[in-house]
Formats: sequence, C-alpha cells, structure tokens
Amino acid sequence: MARVGVRAGARVGTASPTSTGAAPGPLSSAAAGSSLPTRGGVRLRALVLIRWAAVAGQFFTVSVVHWGLGFALPLLAVFGAIALSALLNLTVSIGRPASARVDDREAAVFLAFDVLQLAVLLYLTGGLTNPFVLLLLAPVAIGATILSLASNIGLSLLTILCIGLLGLFHQPLPWHGPPPELPDIYRAGVWAGLTLTTLLTTLYGWRLAEEGRQMADALAATQAALSREQRLSALGALAAAAAHELGTPLSTIAVVTKEMLREVEADDPLREDVELLSSESERCRTILARLSVDPAGDVSDAYTLVPLPALIEAAAQPYGREGITIAFEAGPTGEGAPTTAPIQVRSPELMQGIGNIVQNAVSFARSEITIATRWTTEWSEVEVSDDGPGFSEALLDELGTPFISTRQGEEGHMGLGVFIAKTLLERTGATVTFGNRRLGTGAAVSVRWPNPVFKAT
Repeated sequence: MARVGVRAGARVGTASPTSTGAAPGPLSSAAAGSSLPTRGGVRLRALVLIRWAAVAGQFFTVSVVHWGLGFALPLLAVFGAIALSALLNLTVSIGRPASARVDDREAAVFLAFDVLQLAVLLYLTGGLTNPFVLLLLAPVAIGATILSLASNIGLSLLTILCIGLLGLFHQPLPWHGPPPELPDIYRAGVWAGLTLTTLLTTLYGWRLAEEGRQMADALAATQAALSREQRLSALGALAAAAAHELGTPLSTIAVVTKEMLREVEADDPLREDVELLSSESERCRTILARLSVDPAGDVSDAYTLVPLPALIEAAAQPYGREGITIAFEAGPTGEGAPTTAPIQVRSPELMQGIGNIVQNAVSFARSEITIATRWTTEWSEVEVSDDGPGFSEALLDELGTPFISTRQGEEGHMGLGVFIAKTLLERTGATVTFGNRRLGTGAAVSVRWPNPVFKAT
C-alpha cells in the first residue's frame, strides 16, 4: 500500500497490501483491480420485466382514455407503437436465458428505444401538453443507476432532444371539442422543467449509484485481503501443529540413526547412507523447531495474546526497505500508567491493517519512519510517522474513502490501501486518524484502542 495524500501538489496513492509475515508483494488476484466487478451487469430479465410492465400500463391507459373517458385517439398508430415495444421484448427474450446479463451498450440501446417509443406515443397524444409526459423520465432514472457516465450522457441528450421536438411538433391533445390553448410561456416552462429534471435525475442518480458501486468494490477488495490473511494465519497454525506432532517420531528416528552410526563401521558401504539420514533428520528437527518458536510466523495459542509493541514490530517487519530506517518507540504516557505494555489479540485484521499503514509510510518516507506505541490506563495508541511530504490539507477529510489515488489504473494500485487498513483496524475496535506531524514535514497516522488490557489484570 502506498500513501493516500498529496505531496505539495500531488501525493495520493495506494498499493495492494501484502500478508503479514510474508514478503511485500501485490495483493492476491481476488482483490486486484482487474478482478473487481465491472459495470454493465444488469440482468436481461429485469429490463424485460420493466418493459412488460410499461407495455401493460400503456395499453391500460389508452383503453381507459379512449373507451372509458371517451377521448378520441389514433388507436391504430398508438397500439402499433405499443405492439412494437412488445415485439422487441419478445425478440430479445427468444434464444437468451432470463439470467443473461447485458453489457453497458446493450442496456443503453434498450433504454434509448423506450425513450423513442414514449416520444412517439406522446407525439400522437398532445406532446408536452399530455400529463403523461413525465414518463419520459423513467428510462433516464433507470439508466442513471445501471449505465456508465458516457451512456447516461447519451441517453439524457436523446431524452432532451425528444422533449424539445415534442414541444414543437405534436398532434392535438385528445379532448372533447377544441383542446385547451396553453400560453407559450407555460409550455416553455414545461419544457425547461422536464429538461432540468432530466439532467438532475441523471447527475444525482448516477453519482449515488457510482458511490454505491465503488463502496461495494472496495469492500470486496477488503474482504479478499482479509481472507488471504486468514488463510495464511491458518497455514501458520497448521505448521505449528505439524511441528508439534512430528517432533516425537522425528526424535525417535534421530535416536535410531545415532545407534546405527555407532554400529556401522567406517569402511562399511552403508556408512555414507546412514550419515546422510542423520544429517537430514537433524535438518528436519531444525526446521520444525523454527516453526515452533517463531512468533512472527506462528499463530498458535502461545501467541494469541501478544504485548502490543512486539505485535506492532511483527506487523511492520516485512515492509522494511533499504535506505529507510524504521525506529520503534514504546512506553507509558502520563502518571499512573502501567510500565508493562498492554496485550493485544494477534488478529489478521490488526496485522494487515498496521502492515498497510507501515508500507504506506515506507513508500513516501525520505529516510526514516518512527513507530511509537503509547498507552495509559484508558487507551493504547500506535502512531506511524514519516519524514516524507505529508498529506495535503485538502485531502485529509477524504482519507479512508475508497479509490483515492494518483496512481489509479496502474498495475497493483487501485486506491484501496488506506481504505482497507482503516476498515480492518476499525473492526478491531480502533479509531484511525490521519494528519501531519506537528514539527517538520511528514505524515502521521494514529491508531487508538480504548480500554487496554494489561497482563496484570
């Protein structure tokens, strides 16, 4: 993960997080930018059902207006336009499963036809003086939630063009006797109102839907990162368990091998094989011992609760870089605070979140990073600061939201690193604060947990 921020003009970036205890590397493919959901995944069945509802509503309305209220309508042309919409619905449904998904372009064409079909019906029944002219906004509202920005702009321009043409050209409004003559300024107001409503519906609908899509993509990437860390943690626990279970039989093999070495003569052809067996068994014991005692790679019960400074060092260790010094500080703050450090649960969320923040600082630091762990009886806190350019004041309020990056689109940089770190750490009960150092330049990220637990308690 790289810094999200602006450096005296441009400092924003995120890189994919790595797992705790592993060498820094790109995020797993589950969370890579290319694997995030793409737009245009609306089901064909949804659009078809919406159109069938529109066809039924149009048929019912025309029937009520013509036969129920007695207004004369050009039934052949009106029912022809409605039948054309139903025919298109049948055409797109034949040969394609209901669960099929249409891409952005197909959905835009689908909704553009609905706009044109509604425009034809309104042309035949009074244009903008028809009270049902508001139905022109329905395809625009639907498109705002499922289409890309370019397709929404095209659909909105088509709708606005149809509204303008309907204001100039249309058949008389069905009426008993001569239709009412509305003032020109009123008709101009209807045109202006519909045009502005079309633009606002597209703008607000697309913006809200886009934020929802971004948040869903970011949460999916966060879940992928956490899932990867949990898998690695489970693998570490399995390794520790295997080391424990294999210790006894391996010790037996080592004892038997030593007995064989004493009994086999130096010039015996089997001597070399027995020596090889002895050396390899000793090598296995060394590997298993390392798996059993390495707290940075072991997540067995012995390391479930770890002093906070040690836990932070373990989380930061994989992200060291040549030329960047990482200095660790730890100690109580204020009077009455215990001298012993608080203990913390070694969770994948904490290891991944702190690791992301440290990697972020390493990416922008000039020469030094300071990781200070402080605690009182009421809270424990970790502050990661660097001597880099720091965060832009304009972006401080935006930090922690997804897809904030000057390297958006580059391989491995999705603008999700800080969002993932903040989300994971908040799941442990922490509050994450972004800011700049008070003295000199550089960024400072503070992670604070309330109600620390000490070993004595």
